[in-house]
Amino acid sequence: MIEEKIEQAKQFIEEADAVLITAGAGMGVDSGLPDFRGKNGFWKAYPVIEQLGLDFEDIANPGWFANEPNLAWAFYGHRLHLYRATNPHAGFRMLLALAKEIDNYYFVYTSNVDGQFQKAGFDQDKIVEVHGSIHHVQCSGACKGILKANNISVEIDMDIFQALTTPLCKKCGDVLRPNILMFCDCSWNNLRSNKQEVKYEKWLKALIKQGKKLLIIEMGAGKDISTVRMQSEAISQKLKAKVIRINPRDSTISDKLGIGLDCGALVGLEKIFNNINSE
Repeated sequence: MIEEKIEQAKQFIEEADAVLITAGAGMGVDSGLPDFRGKNGFWKAYPVIEQLGLDFEDIANPGWFANEPNLAWAFYGHRLHLYRATNPHAGFRMLLALAKEIDNYYFVYTSNVDGQFQKAGFDQDKIVEVHGSIHHVQCSGACKGILKANNISVEIDMDIFQALTTPLCKKCGDVLRPNILMFCDCSWNNLRSNKQEVKYEKWLKALIKQGKKLLIIEMGAGKDISTVRMQSEAISQKLKAKVIRINPRDSTISDKLGIGLDCGALVGLEKIFNNINSE
């Protein structure tokens, strides 16, 4: 069965002259990034937070930046440094090679905030980070301006899980926060992500106008937060594009839309591209 699906995937790729890469949290797991799915996965990455009785939805809340900024920046500061230190897995290079083969006619749509696609060499003007980026910050006060986080470094006492210093806005002195959409978040500044989406929509319109045959390759996009999954299916239905869905837990997809591979992102991409390259 898997061999038949790999052959179908190979055919989809051969027929495509444009590709939309959609990715959820599962894409980063193969690079060694934590899997926050469920309390156990999150607490395994952050045992100190388990001791506080908090889960991912609890801690990923903008209210902490106002009430306990040292705790908030312990969590997001640790993630910032982790994502900076992490190298994208080989699957990113496989996708980038495919993009180059089709004359760079691609776009990336991701809910990940880790910046792995940019680090792997994808054009930052061809990426939608629909939930924002940890590599950018905004003022949690009235300013709400967006800045790159390049110069931000947070020292953390991991024993008590507290940031020893908290980044502050140079304009007003309020605490900075990552420019990321959190849970119960009414203060996220989505200007940067909106600008990315405008470029994405223009790309889609040009793709339709030029009659390009689009392929959607989706990785690690689950049902719990279904933003990416829904985007893949919506564009597939709108443009009659085939979807290759790679997911170890939620690979189901209508036969009309495409195929599902029941495996992790890296394994799935290796199965597809090693099969193509070996011929």
